[in-house]
Amino acid sequence: MNNTPNANRKHIALYGKRNAGKSSLLNAIIGQDISLVSSVKGTTTDPVSKAMELIPLGPVVFIDTAGLDDMGELGELRVKRSLKILQRTDFALYVMDINDIDEDAYKETVRNFKQYSIPYITVVNKVDTVSKHRLEEVRSKFDDAILVSASKEENILFLKDELIKRIEEGEKELPIVGDLLPYNSKVIMVVPIDSEAPKGRIILPQVQLIRDCLDHGIKSYVVRDTELESALDDIKDVDLVVTDSQAFKRVSEIVPKDIKLTSFSILFARYKGDLDAFLEGISKINKLDENSRILISESCTHNHSHEDIGRVKIPKMLRQHTGKDLKFEFKMGHDFPEDLGDYDLVIHCGSCMLNRKTMLIRIDMCREKNVFITNYGVLLAYLTGILERSVEIFKNVEKQHLVTSDQ
Repeated sequence: MNNTPNANRKHIALYGKRNAGKSSLLNAIIGQDISLVSSVKGTTTDPVSKAMELIPLGPVVFIDTAGLDDMGELGELRVKRSLKILQRTDFALYVMDINDIDEDAYKETVRNFKQYSIPYITVVNKVDTVSKHRLEEVRSKFDDAILVSASKEENILFLKDELIKRIEEGEKELPIVGDLLPYNSKVIMVVPIDSEAPKGRIILPQVQLIRDCLDHGIKSYVVRDTELESALDDIKDVDLVVTDSQAFKRVSEIVPKDIKLTSFSILFARYKGDLDAFLEGISKINKLDENSRILISESCTHNHSHEDIGRVKIPKMLRQHTGKDLKFEFKMGHDFPEDLGDYDLVIHCGSCMLNRKTMLIRIDMCREKNVFITNYGVLLAYLTGILERSVEIFKNVEKQHLVTSDQ
């Protein structure tokens, strides 16, 4: 559980006014003092994350945010950071102090939840501090709310059970390749080893694809590009080859045309985002000119080198393809611009370090501003002339889904 990447965990955020008891509630749910608790308003100044196992749901991340009524210049910055957490929130808890119920603040936050399509539970805290008459008043006004006392741990187990139930009722996690290939299929994964490859390990998308194959009874074989040709001779009836995007051209030349080919990044374009949106973004490439502004967004932070795919290789290939001196800007991690209107194109990494919710919201943000967005793998397949081949496997599965629904 501790090795589960945060990107693969459901993100549960706690929102509310200062001193509503968000930190106390988080500590009660988790069963340990992860968040600093004080009677002083504004004790939580920055979002605090805690990864844990929420049995029987599985690995999750709880995020304790600053009070939404924080004041002053610093307070406004804290509120802004808290609201940015909405972009990666899968489920929310709105916490109210029963002695300080602010319906306007509550309704405004609920509007934010609805804007980002976030399911939520309303939690009324500190019920141990009021009379039975007051409890009945609050119950009648907020009939869907769960009333708790974080300090006395009253109703916490019920809240946890309801939280698990609501999340499980939500979106079922998509497979990476399990719905594309039948049981007992054979997949060869091509993992080039160069200066960008982490020493002593393989990168997260490769690990996740191996696990997805195991979960669905698909046989997987991992080779370097230098051994691919001999591997194809050794392994008969290969159903799919998945390659690192940077080796697309060489791998495409080696893999026979009757064997399907795609990349880790394209698989993650569908798994973590919207493949159709990324394919549509390709149509913008040949309309770029010297005045175009292109944002390259990476979900992880790492040292850069002369072989860096996002900062070096993609800009170079795009300039060569278009013949234009294009302008590039770079953002990393959760530093994604709120105002995208000045960009002509966003090129996003495979988003292995982001949860699906974050990626879908970023796509929606681009759509709202009529900004095209694509993905590293989709772009590299296009620039090397093998995009159509690389997405063929997805077209087949869509046809299968249509046949199933017709029946």
